[in-house]
Amino acid sequence: MLDTTRPIETPEGIELSLRVAGPIVRAIAWCLDFGIRMIIYIILLFLVSSLGDFGIGLLLVSIFLLEWFYPILFEVYRYGATPGKRAMKIKVLHESGAPVNWSGAMIRNLLRTIDFLPFFYGFGLVTMIINKDFKRIGDLAANTVVVYEEEIIPVKKDRAWMDESPLMPITLSLEEQQAIINFADRAQHLPEERLIDLANIVTPLTGKTGKPAIKTLYQFANGLIG
Repeated sequence: MLDTTRPIETPEGIELSLRVAGPIVRAIAWCLDFGIRMIIYIILLFLVSSLGDFGIGLLLVSIFLLEWFYPILFEVYRYGATPGKRAMKIKVLHESGAPVNWSGAMIRNLLRTIDFLPFFYGFGLVTMIINKDFKRIGDLAANTVVVYEEEIIPVKKDRAWMDESPLMPITLSLEEQQAIINFADRAQHLPEERLIDLANIVTPLTGKTGKPAIKTLYQFANGLIG
């Protein structure tokens, strides 16, 4: 639960590390975008107020177009980020790490009507909470994910941690072995505080805490690779 990083490998063979964005930061981004749209609506109201019924019709059409195409256009043409998402440094990508395309953006945004039910994104919030990648229904249908921009970084293949003396742990499952190797590979991109938090989770395995636990995991990874 502490680590929301999702390693993926692109079709070109490049390994990326994506950190998914949770409900709170996404809700703030949505509120910022909603505020921007409200300002536009107020400006339009002043501009068309003297046009009578035609002005009201024009305002309603403008509201419809903005509500549906505001997020789609920004996500497709502005690298997956509306102004609100840009302010919060998050963006929408396909699960493969590729930029979101027209079909993906349209599917995830058209399904906002379902995510909004029964009121104020109730279904969407529940879906995000029970999903490890914080995906709402629209994201599940479009195979998209919302991630932090600054966390989209290539994972280097030079394993500096292999300088540590190899140490073979007790028998581990294949999933546990992969988790240890992934931890060692991603360690160069994580702050020391997070490394300690993650290493302390497996104290029953290493018998250590803090920096010694990190070093022991490096040794385990080296032993597994060797």
